[in-house]
Amino acid sequence: MKNQSLLSIGFLFMFLAFSACSSKTEKGNSLSYFENSEQGVQTGGVKVITISTPKGKFNVWTKRIGNNPTMKVLLLNGGPGGTHECFEGFESFFPKEGIEFIYYDQLACGNSDNPKDTSLYDLGRYVEEVEQVRTVLHLDSTNFYLLGHSWGGILAMQYALKYQHNLKGLIISNMMASCPEYGKYADEVLAKQMEPAVLDTIRMLEKKGEFQNPKYMGLLMTNYYSKHICRLAEWPEPLTRMFSKLNNELYVIMQGPSEFGISGKLTNWDVSRELKNIHVPTLVIGATFDTMDPKYMEWMSKQIPQGEFLLCANGSHGSLFDDQLTYMNGLIKFIKSVNGK
Repeated sequence: MKNQSLLSIGFLFMFLAFSACSSKTEKGNSLSYFENSEQGVQTGGVKVITISTPKGKFNVWTKRIGNNPTMKVLLLNGGPGGTHECFEGFESFFPKEGIEFIYYDQLACGNSDNPKDTSLYDLGRYVEEVEQVRTVLHLDSTNFYLLGHSWGGILAMQYALKYQHNLKGLIISNMMASCPEYGKYADEVLAKQMEPAVLDTIRMLEKKGEFQNPKYMGLLMTNYYSKHICRLAEWPEPLTRMFSKLNNELYVIMQGPSEFGISGKLTNWDVSRELKNIHVPTLVIGATFDTMDPKYMEWMSKQIPQGEFLLCANGSHGSLFDDQLTYMNGLIKFIKSVNGK
């Protein structure tokens, strides 16, 4: 009996140790997540990737955080012309969940090359750039989640429509599938929430082309950006740093001179009718105070066969900051649910 008791105690300790180990693995605290897989000189996960374009070869910057063979999230920044820095808050959430993620500055953005050639500012070319980055990083349908925020959401949708066979999951963050509908929402809903005198002044300055006029930007910051881009009284440092590095030329050519509606090359972009052709599990994230219509984004999720919708009830276009727990908890839940299928 004494030997049996000792044996039982031994099994109990083994079970508890195994359970603790399993728990650590599930929560992303296992050593495997932080295991260094780099060869040669260590760069902290930074990998510069050479891409081919119609105007030659250029380098784009990426940085991997974590190591998980089944959950790898490639992040597509907004703008156009923004940088990976708007995603730095993910570092407070993904590692403890064991989710590997990859920062990536698109060509002409952030740490990547800027050829200063406006002919390269083209949605189709950026899609092919993402595909080249995916290939070099060895992302595939067993592990590859693509998350695009704002302009990155346009890029993510367009990529999925061509290359979804490479995806495990798709996240469309704070972006509508139709720029005409986005412009309509800005004009018919958000503009009407402004004081008439303020709106008249904004429209007058736009008509004159005075987009760099401090008065114009001041009115937008007070009456639009602080209500629909980020609702926090003090904007997070990574967000302000990203805006300080924005490639304004790329932004204006693609989006137009303001977040208040759209007037650039993307003005007529619309894949609403093609959403039904995206068959990978997809999460659409919207917010109540977004620059994008939350009802439309919910509708989008219903057009995608395996679509889900996450509403950040207290958030805006920057809901990854101003409704952060809702955003992150919903995102993590989606990634893990897809991973478990």
